[in-house]
Amino acid sequence: MIAVGIILLVVGFVTGISILWTLGLILAVVGAAFWILGSMGHAVAGRRHYW
Repeated sequence: MIAVGIILLVVGFVTGISILWTLGLILAVVGAAFWILGSMGHAVAGRRHYW
């Protein structure tokens, strides 16, 4: 999820399409939050770890 978010950020920046920039930012932040929760031992989306 973080990788897709970063790809969308780059594509949105290069092409100037703001919706891609926004979606990329949202996906990167949500992916980072899931990663942090998973590394702290909390179950994320029914899994013990999230990677």
